[in-house]
Amino acid sequence: MREVKVVGAGMTSFGKFPDRSVRSLTEEAVAEAIADAQTAPAEVGFVAFGNAVGGILQAQEMIRGHSALHHTGLLGAPIVDVENACASSSSAFHVAWLAVASGSVDIALAVGAEKLTHPEKMRSLAAIGTALDLEDFPAAREMLSAVLLGWHGPPAPTDGSAAPPAPSVGIGGTAVGGSAGNDTVEHSAFMDVYAKMTEHYLARTGGTVEDLAAVSVKNHRHAEANPKAQYRRPVTIEEVLASRTVSPPLTVLMCSPIADGAAAVVLASSDAARRLGVPAVTVRASVLLSGRDRRLEEAGVAERAAQRAYELAGIGPEDLDVVELHDAAATAELLLYEELGLCAPGDGPRLLASGATTLGGRVPVNPSGGLLSRGHPIGATGCGQLVELVDQLRGRAGARQVVGAQVALAENGGGFIGSDAAATVITILSN
Repeated sequence: MREVKVVGAGMTSFGKFPDRSVRSLTEEAVAEAIADAQTAPAEVGFVAFGNAVGGILQAQEMIRGHSALHHTGLLGAPIVDVENACASSSSAFHVAWLAVASGSVDIALAVGAEKLTHPEKMRSLAAIGTALDLEDFPAAREMLSAVLLGWHGPPAPTDGSAAPPAPSVGIGGTAVGGSAGNDTVEHSAFMDVYAKMTEHYLARTGGTVEDLAAVSVKNHRHAEANPKAQYRRPVTIEEVLASRTVSPPLTVLMCSPIADGAAAVVLASSDAARRLGVPAVTVRASVLLSGRDRRLEEAGVAERAAQRAYELAGIGPEDLDVVELHDAAATAELLLYEELGLCAPGDGPRLLASGATTLGGRVPVNPSGGLLSRGHPIGATGCGQLVELVDQLRGRAGARQVVGAQVALAENGGGFIGSDAAATVITILSN
């Protein structure tokens, strides 16, 4: 496999943009990334386009990349659509990396774009809910189908048997099943999974809801210095705890917001990078794994992917200078501290309290503001993380710059399958 460099990165602001389309967001991010690489669309030999819910919310179920890229000058190159829930664009990056590393092309482009806002907010929330394995959540499937398809009631089994009851699915050893007894999709279809995970995590570690609030406080503080973040206002622990409850114990400020946005990254072989003559960042590892049914004591997909990435990169977690991780809910950041090896099992709350993951600390986490504050346009999030890390490694992150950053890791997860995240991508970059 050839060494691969990142030679260009660009992204839109993340936020709610009712008057913008997936195409306009994509065009902005792609133009910025290609200009940053000092190349041209005609030089790009392969494009991987990440998007999660375009079929549900914009009715562009097929050729999403071709449509979004129609006026970028990239048509004619191979374009592959990648859908992998919230990990869609980091998976697109992985595919683009494979294209360059294998020698198939010299320059490739990974793009992530999402327009998650919708005039009917329930449709946006329902779209997020489809990242569950709905074979195991028939009540959620019925609810989501009613919102998205106008379909009420499950179809009769074709073999004459009765429909099976909703099974329980273990998340971190805690059972979750059926409906949450609340008539909002946001509550019953997805955040209940995070809520059950949170209950188990706090019981296992001795953590508190104040610890969860502190994650949000940290990431909102980081986002103040990010001009492209969705929310740049600092919050207090009291504000986080007092905000609207989504699914107990999670409040709205402990959960990532609905957002629109796009991000793009240009990858090149070492020879192509030298020819372009631009500052380049090395891809030390790109690992994509799927989740699986697991017992409580078994490693989850993020831990397995991180271990493989460390092996490929020839480093350990102690070598990391900056991390962007998937804090779709505040609990996820604390759990991922442990799964990425930033601290010992059970020590997530203590690592946070020590200040180690704050800007100026030993290993700043989510200097962009993370999903909680930068925003989470789900199909764009993975590439958005990578744009942030490229900026950090190239010393152009401004007031949120991690001084002397040389090695960076991104973790991007998507959906739930059984007792695990459905997909996780770990990317390690270095100067």
